[in-house]
Amino acid sequence: QVQLVESGGGLVQAGGSLRLSCAASGRTFSSYAMGWFRQAPGKEREFVAAISWSGDHTHYADSVKGRFTISRDNAKNTVYLQMNSLKPEDTADYYCVADINIIVVRTTTPDYWGQGTQVTVSS
Repeated sequence: QVQLVESGGGLVQAGGSLRLSCAASGRTFSSYAMGWFRQAPGKEREFVAAISWSGDHTHYADSVKGRFTISRDNAKNTVYLQMNSLKPEDTADYYCVADINIIVVRTTTPDYWGQGTQVTVSS
């Protein structure tokens, strides 16, 4: 079992930055691929970024490539999402996810989800 708790959301102006954190419980954190999804009001949930268990491989949605960076610290059981050059269309609830298989994290429904943290980007 993996429990995920996100933090770091908030209100920021367009062009600004935020860093989201996701603290995971469980001694097997380093075995899991991790990722972030987001869901904007009235829209479907969408993939944002993923990182392999070792941190060697990362993947991004085209809409955030070059602006967002996913990273992890296995010693701290934490995964991060650094968001730069934020746009109003980045406004959404952001969810941390975990799964043994990084392909699942990228393209389907991962096994574990956090409760989400809200990000609002004002124009």
